[in-house]
Amino acid sequence: MSADTWTEIVDTLRSEFSDLPDAAQITRIAVRLLLAALLGGILGYEREHHGKAAGIRTHMLVSLGAALFVLVPQQGGMPMPDMSRVLQGVIAGIGFLGAGAILKLKDEEQVHGLTTAASIWMTAAIGIACGLGREATAVFSMLLALLILAVLPLFTRPYPRDDGGRREDARGDDRRVSPRDD
Repeated sequence: MSADTWTEIVDTLRSEFSDLPDAAQITRIAVRLLLAALLGGILGYEREHHGKAAGIRTHMLVSLGAALFVLVPQQGGMPMPDMSRVLQGVIAGIGFLGAGAILKLKDEEQVHGLTTAASIWMTAAIGIACGLGREATAVFSMLLALLILAVLPLFTRPYPRDDGGRREDARGDDRRVSPRDD
């Protein structure tokens, strides 16, 4: 290949990565995306630690994706009224993802997975906050969500369920169930 070809390749690559003009912009994007993934991972760890279907990777990807969905249009100079449509799309899309975590078994009256679905939805909101540069809001929201997921059940477990905490399992055996709502 000739020197002109290599120059053209380098110029094309430089043009393709022109959305990162300086170190400050690169740092800003890296902090927002890494923080979104980290905060989502913390909530995902709590869910995975309790044996729930959506765990660390799911929550990290939801948060990272939500951050990216708002960060890219923001970098492109999208006006805030148009950004609201992006937010609506993310929120609705995550609702469908969360719906996949909700189960109602045919033989049971109780619905499972509501808290996990809510944590996925909350994780998307945290990712949006990170993507918009509201890092303190994202951290505080994650801490509050973690408090709700990890600490609140310690205070609600002693109270009996309406059904006495007993249910028949698939084999017809009467078994004790956890009073958690998911």
